[in-house]
Amino acid sequence: QVQLVESGGGSVQAGGSLRLSCAASGRTSRVDTMGWFRQNPGKERQFVSAINWKDETTSYADSVKGRFDISKDNAKNMVYLQMNMLKPEDTAVYYCSARTVRSGPPNYWGQGTQVTVSS
Repeated sequence: QVQLVESGGGSVQAGGSLRLSCAASGRTSRVDTMGWFRQNPGKERQFVSAINWKDETTSYADSVKGRFDISKDNAKNMVYLQMNMLKPEDTAVYYCSARTVRSGPPNYWGQGTQVTVSS
């Protein structure tokens, strides 16, 4: 089992920045990829960004490229999402995710943290 706990959400005006953190614990040696998804009420959960735990390959949704940056600290089992130039459409609950297999959807999720961007 892998446990994930997010922090760092909040409210910010458009153009501002926030940094989300995700602390991983448990059987973290099995983690292949960690990432971030977001979801609004009544909508599907959307991919935001991911990072490979070993080779640090990153990927981003087109909607956040150039504005968001994902990073990790292996020693602390932490993943971060630096969000810059935030837009009202970035408002959502952000979920940290982990995958312990080489492909497919995440199999572990955090509890989510709210990000609200006002215009």
